[in-house]
Amino acid sequence: MADLVKINETVIVEGRDDTINLKRAVDCFTIETHGFGIRRETWEQIEKAYSERGIIIFTDPDHSGEEIRRKLTERFPDAGQAYIARKDALKKGDVGVENAEPEVIAGALLRARDLMKRKAPLEEDISAKNRITMNDLDELGLSGGEGSKELRQEAGKALGIGYANAKGFLRKLSGFGIKREELYEAIFTIRNKGDQR
Repeated sequence: MADLVKINETVIVEGRDDTINLKRAVDCFTIETHGFGIRRETWEQIEKAYSERGIIIFTDPDHSGEEIRRKLTERFPDAGQAYIARKDALKKGDVGVENAEPEVIAGALLRARDLMKRKAPLEEDISAKNRITMNDLDELGLSGGEGSKELRQEAGKALGIGYANAKGFLRKLSGFGIKREELYEAIFTIRNKGDQR
C-alpha cells in the first residue's frame, strides 16, 4: 500500500468514526468536537492547534455539520475548509464524513490545504532533534512508572493538549507540534511547583 498523504494541519471533525475514516485516507491528527456542544477543554485544544499548526474544519454535509462549521469559523476565521458533497457522504440514509471514500476525503483535505497557502511547512519545525519519542516520556516519568498518569494529566494541562495514555499522549505531542524543549520545560516547571509545596 502506498504511503498516505501527510496533512500537517490539525483536522477538526465531529466524531470518532470520522477520525477512523480520515486515517484510512491521509496521515493526519484530528480533534473531535463530539457534536455541537463543544467542551471548554476541546475549544482550548482547537485554539492551540489553530495558532501553532493551523486547522482544517471538516464537518458533515448536513444541517448540524454546517452549524458546527459556522460556530468554529466564527472563532477561527483563517481555518481551512474541507467540503464533500452530500452524495459522497451518504450511506444507508446516514450522512457523514465517516461514510466517504478515502479518495474523496483526501481530495477535500488537499484542496483545503492548498487554499490555505500556509507560509512555512511545519515539517521543518518538528525536525528530528525536536521530535519527542517514547524514550523521552520514559525518561521524564510520563510513561510506565508510579505517578506517570498524574504527571501526564498535569503536563497535558500545562501544554494545553489534554490527557491521554502514554501512546496517545505521544500522538498528541506530535499532533500539536510540541517541541522536545517545550515538554522538558513543562515537566521542569511542574516538578518545581511540587517541590515548593
